[in-house]
Amino acid sequence: MQVSSQQLGKAAENLAVSYLKEQGFSIIARNYRYQRAEIDIIALANQLLVFVEVKARRDNQFGYPEVFVTPRQQALIRTAAEYYIFTHDWCHALRFDIIAILQRNNHQVQLTHFEDAF
Repeated sequence: MQVSSQQLGKAAENLAVSYLKEQGFSIIARNYRYQRAEIDIIALANQLLVFVEVKARRDNQFGYPEVFVTPRQQALIRTAAEYYIFTHDWCHALRFDIIAILQRNNHQVQLTHFEDAF
């Protein structure tokens, strides 16, 4: 049975959150929205604020998930991040990451974390 794209995306975000927690991050926000932009995950560890875009694909037939974070989407994420930084008076380090999740053989999942991706 194949899951919908929305279900795959939600499952991928949950997997990314679990992974980040295992890496020592606290999850500050999920699906943070500002105007037309959304940041999937905002995480914090040791005075480092990380804005994470999660991309998932069922296979790599049309390319790997990380390729689908377009320059337009990056700009929207930056805009939302700037608003978050301003409204929370953040004055420490930050970075933009991508977590790519590729579903293989219906049940196997490959997670790749790209730090400082854009």
